[in-house]
Amino acid sequence: MAALLENSIRQEIVDTSAKTNTLGLNQGTSGNVSARTDGGFLITPSGVAYETMKRDQIVPMDLEGHHCGDWLPSSEWRMHLDIYRARPEANAIVHVHSPHATALSCLRLEIPPFHYMIAVAGGTTIRCADYATFGTQDLSDRMMIALQDRSGCLLANHGQICFGPSLEKALWLAGEIEALCQQYWIAKQMGEPVILDESEMAMVIARFRTYGKQSHEAKEAALAS
Repeated sequence: MAALLENSIRQEIVDTSAKTNTLGLNQGTSGNVSARTDGGFLITPSGVAYETMKRDQIVPMDLEGHHCGDWLPSSEWRMHLDIYRARPEANAIVHVHSPHATALSCLRLEIPPFHYMIAVAGGTTIRCADYATFGTQDLSDRMMIALQDRSGCLLANHGQICFGPSLEKALWLAGEIEALCQQYWIAKQMGEPVILDESEMAMVIARFRTYGKQSHEAKEAALAS
């Protein structure tokens, strides 16, 4: 049973990775995807094109940072490890170099509440983590600061990363963040967007506790808060 479950998760990671390219959130071998397992997580391998990736190439890792098998994990495994250690609600992580999120990260911009959907990442802004070299612990440390009270952020001169309760939700959030970055970019071409005030965003965030959830999920969210 455990082996069947792991194979199912491996296949879902492969499918989610392919979707990041299909949806225009990634190209080539950029970005990475992972999912939590008992005692650790499964993550995409380093340097393997998503269109040819097989489920037996997905790399198991524990929460001490050790991997096993013939394939090396993504160079960004430290970011995934630190999120899983610190955020028990994270069951899946998607990191992509989507065009507009990456462009704004190169400007090192925090995305303000120009649109109420900014709250989809858990707060009143989408922060941009300070720059550090890819694959380093410094990058992961800076990412964790930007993710405080958030489920997604930009990574300076790099891209975006987000997590969710499932691979489906994490991929959805990556798409939402990219869409918001594109909308902000477009609005900035025409002037300064009107920013929603703190009181409005407080109401939005409260409503987002049950946004997109069915009745049983809304009850679980209410109990958790």
